[in-house]
Amino acid sequence: MSAAALAGLLAGFGIAIPVGAVGALLVALTARAGWRTGAGAALGVATADGVYALVAVAGGSALVPLLTPVTTPLRWVSAAVLVALAVRAAWTAVRAYRGDTRPAPGPGSGSGTTTPLRAYLTFLGITILNPMTVIYFAALVLATGPDAPSAPATRTVFVLAAFLASATWQLFLAMGGALLGRTLTGPRGRMVTALASSTLIVVLAVRLVR
Repeated sequence: MSAAALAGLLAGFGIAIPVGAVGALLVALTARAGWRTGAGAALGVATADGVYALVAVAGGSALVPLLTPVTTPLRWVSAAVLVALAVRAAWTAVRAYRGDTRPAPGPGSGSGTTTPLRAYLTFLGITILNPMTVIYFAALVLATGPDAPSAPATRTVFVLAAFLASATWQLFLAMGGALLGRTLTGPRGRMVTALASSTLIVVLAVRLVR
């Protein structure tokens, strides 16, 4: 049981710690919208990682050949969503700096306000679009050979440990975003940071499809 927990923790941190476009977007969102919204987004990412860990231990080796043909299209969709979110964030920051504080319209957004639940669902969707996550977990499970979690109890421990590891790291990123947001007391600082983070997100999103 402890071996499954350790394996799950290592797997969760292994997939979560490399900061890509989603991590950069998480930090930028928290800096702009606050800790509660960032925490919701962080848990959305962790939930997706937990779901893919569950899929991997339940039969990831059988799913890898099925996911491989759609990996590239899903990467393009994920990159497009990330770029759209980055552009929207930059646009909102510029409008706020110019004195037009009306919320920018967005898909499914009547008020434009990013709530914790909306952030959770958005980041869950973005992360779930990346099939490489389940391939990563499946490869780890297969690499352990006979020591791979097989009993329902050990599989549950593995999945929960992977979720907790991912959640810990994502919340850490959100905390960094919250601290960053507190240092940005003026409109100019918020706009510059939003534009810089949006540029970084676009660059990282483009790398997904290269």
